[in-house]
Amino acid sequence: MRKIAIYGKGGIGKSTTTQNTVAGLAEMGRKVMVVGCDPKADSTRLLLGGLAQRTVLDTLREEGEDVDLADVRKMGFAGTLCTESGGPEPGVGCAGRGIITSINLLEQLGAYAESEKLDYAFYDVLGDVVCGGFAMPIREGKAQEIYIVVSGEMMAMYAANNICKGIVKFAEAGGVRLGGLICNSRKVDNEKEMIGAFADALGTQMIHFVPRDNMVQRAEINRKTVIEFDPKHSQADEYRTLAGKIENNKMFIVPKPLAIDELEKLLIEHGIAA
Repeated sequence: MRKIAIYGKGGIGKSTTTQNTVAGLAEMGRKVMVVGCDPKADSTRLLLGGLAQRTVLDTLREEGEDVDLADVRKMGFAGTLCTESGGPEPGVGCAGRGIITSINLLEQLGAYAESEKLDYAFYDVLGDVVCGGFAMPIREGKAQEIYIVVSGEMMAMYAANNICKGIVKFAEAGGVRLGGLICNSRKVDNEKEMIGAFADALGTQMIHFVPRDNMVQRAEINRKTVIEFDPKHSQADEYRTLAGKIENNKMFIVPKPLAIDELEKLLIEHGIAA
């Protein structure tokens, strides 16, 4: 089983990218579990047809410790298995603790057991690596591969660079490696070239460039992935291609994060000023 975590700046499209990629893998016949690690609990919505799944933390609060796997995991599109960690009540506690609690409970309930015959476990992780709880998939070896969703926007690249610093910190102890950057295009000037240069500087690859297309929003409004909503659309093929590239990826590295002045220089050379 391959354990993959998807990171990136908040609002960059991690959840959309993760769910569409998972749909591509499921369509290929792979058995995939998705663990949503965002307190908003929207990491599996498209796979579940918009169903508001009860989170692990809500279930534990309402029912105590005596829960079954079926109470916290639902089946979605093409047999995908979906769990949402959830978070504390607003203004109370640390949201990162929900990830720790959720993953530990899934392990106790046998979600990762060989009998489950999982090909992949995906973690859709909130934002930047600034909190110990959100860094858990890296810190404790829960994830083996990291993919960072990025765009040609400065703050998205800044967040990706910070995430690489987190990978470096935990690579030796946990064995986690960066599998590449996924560019979720925002139609920034010279975006593809800029992210390619950024990947080269980090020592990794831009594993795929996902073009911007309104079909993604149309599918989301209908509470589905693009692959389910319009399987013949070219954007569905983009996610199938990304799924195939992840399936066949052999490039896993410890990244070389850039200094801030280096990152800004790269942005100037390849970005708007280019």
